[in-house]
Amino acid sequence: MRNRIAVLAGIVATLMSAAPSFAQKQGGTLKISHRDNPPSASIHDEASISVNQPFMAVFNNLVMFDPNQKVNTPDNIVPDLAESWSWNADKTRLTFKLRQGVKWHDGKPFTSADVKCTWDAVRGKGDAKLDIIRKSPRKIWYINLEEVTTNGAHEVTFRLGRPQPSFLSMLASGYSPVYSCHVSGRDMRSKPIGTGPFKVVEFKRNESIKLVRNPDYWKKGRPWLDAIDWKIVPNRSTRMLGFTAGEFDMTFDSDVTFPLLKDVKAQKPDAVCEARPTGVSGNILVNRDKPPFDNPQLRRAMVLAIDIQAFSDILSQGNDLDGAVMLPPPAGFWGMPKDMLPRLLGHSPDVEKSRAEARKIMEGLGYSAAKPLKIKMSTRNIATYRDPAVILIDQFKKIYIDAELESIDTTVWHAKVQRKDYTVGMNRTGVGVDDPDVNFYENYHSTSDRNYTGYNNPEVDRLIGLQSAEADIGKRKKIVWEIETILADDAARPIIGYGVANTCWTPQFKGLVLQHNSIYNGWRFEDVWLDR
Repeated sequence: MRNRIAVLAGIVATLMSAAPSFAQKQGGTLKISHRDNPPSASIHDEASISVNQPFMAVFNNLVMFDPNQKVNTPDNIVPDLAESWSWNADKTRLTFKLRQGVKWHDGKPFTSADVKCTWDAVRGKGDAKLDIIRKSPRKIWYINLEEVTTNGAHEVTFRLGRPQPSFLSMLASGYSPVYSCHVSGRDMRSKPIGTGPFKVVEFKRNESIKLVRNPDYWKKGRPWLDAIDWKIVPNRSTRMLGFTAGEFDMTFDSDVTFPLLKDVKAQKPDAVCEARPTGVSGNILVNRDKPPFDNPQLRRAMVLAIDIQAFSDILSQGNDLDGAVMLPPPAGFWGMPKDMLPRLLGHSPDVEKSRAEARKIMEGLGYSAAKPLKIKMSTRNIATYRDPAVILIDQFKKIYIDAELESIDTTVWHAKVQRKDYTVGMNRTGVGVDDPDVNFYENYHSTSDRNYTGYNNPEVDRLIGLQSAEADIGKRKKIVWEIETILADDAARPIIGYGVANTCWTPQFKGLVLQHNSIYNGWRFEDVWLDR
C-alpha cells in the first residue's frame, strides 16, 4: 500500500500545508459560478459534477475520502456518519457502527433505517411508493450487494455475494450519500433534506442555488461559512469575466482551460489556480444498433480517424493525458502503462497511416469524398463537450464522414443517451472513484443503464467480475489491462484522453483541498472559510 500511495502522490507537485498559519474565520457567503442547469438536486438520481459539486455539502456518507488528502485511496477513508466499521472473516459482511444524536435538517433523528432505505432504493429494491430515487444510474455499483440489514437504530450490515475489495471505496464516493427516507422523492430532487453542514434554501432552475449553514450540524463548530451562493451562468466567457471582476470567489470546478488560464491570471493576478487531472475522459458514443453503425468495420474506421494528440494540443495545450479506459498512471493507479498504449486501436502515433486504413475501409463500404456518410453528432450543450465535438467533426471529414453538430441541454442529455436516442455522440465520462469496479461495471457491463452504447460482450462481463473479486493488486491489474485491450479492439467506447484543467479562487478563500484523481468527492465545504 505504501508503494501505491507513493505512485499516486507523485502527481502532486506541491501540497497545501496541513497546518495553516492563519486562524479560521466564522461567517461570510462563498460565491461560486455554475456552468449549467443541474437536472435535479438528487445526487443518487444524476451522473454529473453539476449536481455533486453544489449538493454534496447537503449530505453525509457513511464514510468518505479524507478531505485533507489530495489523492483518494482506500488507505485515506475516514469515518463520517459511521463511527467505525469491520469485516467478517470471509470479507462478505461489512458492519458499521453509526453515530448517535445526528439529526436531519428537519430535526428528525438519523438511524440505521435511513441507511437501509437508501441502498434498497439505489438497488431498485425499495418501496416504490416512496419514490426516493427514480433513476439510480449507479445501481450497477451494487450488483454484488445482496442485502442490507439493521441491528437496532445504530448498526447496519451490508452483505455481499462474494469478497469485493472496492466496496468500501464506493461507499466513500461523493456519489454515495445517505438519504432521508422520510422525505418524498420529489423534495429530494428539488429541495433535499440531509444531515450535512449546509441546508438548501433555494434551487431556482437556470438561475441559482442557495445553501445556508446548518446550525445543528453534528460536527460542532462546522461549517465556517454562513452560506454558499451558486449563480448559473451558461456562457464560460461570462463566467470568467465574473470571476476576474470579483463577482465570484471561485470558478466552477475545472472550468478554466489552459488557453483561458493566461487571460484569467492577466486580469486577476492574485488568483490562486490549480491544475489537476479531472478523472474525466472524452469518449465517442456510437449506437451500434443503428445501421450502418452495426457494422464493426465502420466503427473501426471511426476510431482509426482519431488524432488524440490534436485534441490535447487544442483543448489543453498538450496537458491532457493519453490513456485507455482507466485513468492513466501516474495520475491513476489502475491504468495501462504508457508503453502498452500504442498497441491499442486508436492510439497509434502514426495517425496518417491509420487514416489511410480508415479511408480504405470507408471506400469498401461505398463512401468517398463525393459521397460522404452524413450523420448527426450529438453532444451536451456545454463547452467541455461542444469543443471536442467540433474537433471530432473535423477529424471525421478526413475519412468521408460529414457530421452536423446537435447540442443537447444538460437536463435531458443523460436520459437521451441512456435510451440510445442518438446515432453518434461526443461524450465525457467522469469516474466517481479511481477503481476498475466503478468504471467497468458502470460503463461497460452489459446490464448497466450507463452502458450508453449497448456494448455486450459476455467475456468482458466475466472478466469484470473476476477482477472485482481479486485481492492481489498485481493480478488484478493484469486482468484490468486485458479488459482495456478488449474494449479498445471492440471500439466499445473509444477514449480520447483524460482531461487536465484548472480551478481558480480568490486568495481570501481558504482551506480548499482539490482532490486529484476524482472531481466528485471533495465538495463538503465544511472546512473552508473566507478571510475578509
